[in-house]
Amino acid sequence: MKFSYSWIRELVPTVYSLPQNVEQLITRKTAECEGIEEVGFKDACLAQVISVEPIAGSHNVKATVNTHYGPKVVVCGAANCRAGLKTVYVPLGKKVIQGVESDGMLASASELGINRDHSGILELSGDFAPLSDAIIEIDNKSITHRPDLWGHYGMAREVAAITGNALIDPVHEVDISAAAPITVSVADFGLCPRYSALVFENVKVGPSPLWLQFRLTSIGLNPINNIVDLTNYILAELAQPMHAFDLTLLRGKTIFVRGAHEGEKIVALNDTEYELRTSNLVIADAGGAVAIAGVIGGKESAISETTTSIVLESANFQASSVRKTSSALKLRTDASMRFEKAQDPVNTVRALHRAVELMRELSPGARLVGGLVDQKREILAPSEIRLSLEWLARKLGRELAASEVRDILERLGFGVRELTAGVFSVAVPSWRATKDISMPEDLVEEVGRMIGYDSIDPVAPLAATTVPQDDPQRMFLRYLRQTMAAQGFTEVSNYSFISEEQARQFGFAPEEHVRVLNPIAADQSLMRVSLLPGIYRNIVENRKHLEEFRLFEIGKEIHKRTEGLPEEIPHLVAAIYAKDDGVAGLMELKRVAECLSSGVEAKRTPAAVYEHPHRSADLGIGRLFELHPSIVKGRAAILDIDLTRLKPRVTELKPISRFPSSQFDLTVAIPERRAIFQVQAEMRGFAGALLDGLPNYLGQFENNATFRVTLSSADRTLMSDEVTAVRERIITGMRDLGYDLKV
Repeated sequence: MKFSYSWIRELVPTVYSLPQNVEQLITRKTAECEGIEEVGFKDACLAQVISVEPIAGSHNVKATVNTHYGPKVVVCGAANCRAGLKTVYVPLGKKVIQGVESDGMLASASELGINRDHSGILELSGDFAPLSDAIIEIDNKSITHRPDLWGHYGMAREVAAITGNALIDPVHEVDISAAAPITVSVADFGLCPRYSALVFENVKVGPSPLWLQFRLTSIGLNPINNIVDLTNYILAELAQPMHAFDLTLLRGKTIFVRGAHEGEKIVALNDTEYELRTSNLVIADAGGAVAIAGVIGGKESAISETTTSIVLESANFQASSVRKTSSALKLRTDASMRFEKAQDPVNTVRALHRAVELMRELSPGARLVGGLVDQKREILAPSEIRLSLEWLARKLGRELAASEVRDILERLGFGVRELTAGVFSVAVPSWRATKDISMPEDLVEEVGRMIGYDSIDPVAPLAATTVPQDDPQRMFLRYLRQTMAAQGFTEVSNYSFISEEQARQFGFAPEEHVRVLNPIAADQSLMRVSLLPGIYRNIVENRKHLEEFRLFEIGKEIHKRTEGLPEEIPHLVAAIYAKDDGVAGLMELKRVAECLSSGVEAKRTPAAVYEHPHRSADLGIGRLFELHPSIVKGRAAILDIDLTRLKPRVTELKPISRFPSSQFDLTVAIPERRAIFQVQAEMRGFAGALLDGLPNYLGQFENNATFRVTLSSADRTLMSDEVTAVRERIITGMRDLGYDLKV
């Protein structure tokens, strides 16, 4: 967004004399500036061509001109350079061109920054004042929430408030109270809160004065003619977009503000035809759409050199409606960018008052016909905001006197009245109420930026703090993660959502799941009742790249209840994948379970549909199994633990015995499908009190398992007959149970 320093100086005459000072001021207090660009020539002056001589072998000529700096000889290449012509001279120093010393140049309108015409040097009929300016570039993103700052008057108001200087209002009210010669029909005041217009006749369309063309060009607007330039000037000054229709090209005396008919078409001023939808708001006459509301006018009713009477529109449109239309049509204009920021509806009539005054200068013979047509919904004053100075100081971190706060707010245009000592009621001006100021925190920002945040000492807030108690659940989960990582497992984290297909793959009925009303994806509509589907996907993806790996996940199963919220049960699922026979993976996961919990025993259990029919066991705290070969290629051993049933492993410490222990081995023939832990339990029962822990399982060959039995006593060295007696008791007892022992 470009702002003219000279324009701001006209509205705040006593502001700083250097544009750099104004730029720094705006950056510190209001919006981020991106730089300053000098435009025009301060030293340019009126010149008259006295004589013209051709230069041999060149299309250039040698011109002698009278200037403010005295007679000058200039080499000029413009086709319209001729004796007697009044133009503009720019002293740029001497330079030899094609053997002729040229002192300065004669400039085109484009070179002077007046407009884009570079076809020849500027031709003047009257006097000429030097045109130069400094353009301050402001980042659009930093004023998105400030629709009032999209015009020079709003920015000048900021500068005046910050510096304490007087602000000149460019709008002077004129009498427009007569009956309007046209009528306006607004179909939906929600989409068009206000539509105001005036009619002028005896209008003469022509070029704008050079000062106006220069001012528009310098801020990036293209001069067209005096009527269009008038609307663009007010847009840049008051941030109020306007549009002029040729009255003779409008069908009927009523302007309609309505939604477009489905498929309705309009050729816009950019010569592009747009097909509209019912969601697009249009300005229409009796014959159809003549403008796309808030975006662009139509070519059919455009101002031309033959125009003599106009309708000057100044309206207010709903910000989101304009934004949607602009996006749908892929068309952003200077008008739409301002309407998208939520303009002040009070501004429509102010802009028309300004237009009446400018019309007297730009088209002196133009005459106002009748008065204002103004269709609007009721404009309610914004609610006042209660502001406690004690609360303000606490939020800012700095004490401020009531008089200072009042002065700041009033300079910014707020109304301030004191409710009680230290408490203000603040009235928000209409130009700040559309999308910016609505609560006390907004006023804190206003006061803070005006006093300067660098004036506030950066002191950390003083607040009593207490160290929170340790969360046992968090510490427990951290212990589990550390233990699993120490065993070489990598943690994964999956979504809690699965598809119906994934549920059926593991034998889970979809109707038993909690269903998500707004799933993040069509195939993730169920809350998981097991962590297995997620772990399964991890296995399938990782087996594409790795021969073997270990994974684990800690998460919650979510089970539907008949009433109330679902039940959430924490689980740990670990997986070991390898392309071998799978035995090692199952035994490793059993060892992991023993590391996590005491009293783990593997008991035979019927296999689920997704489990290997001969490799599944109930551990008491969960299940140990291998995935069914039809589900995954390779061997995937799974440990699924219900963490609510997990009993953390407790290590009993006892002093080292002062007496030696005795050991002997027993080999037992294990019947088919007999569990090792059952054999161990039976041997323990026969061993008696001298058994030092459970027998150690040494290994298995075919159906024979070897156990090492350790015996010890805390108060003596065991005699050989005592050891022999225990050994015989175990052998006899086991044989009585039907076991075949090799001794």
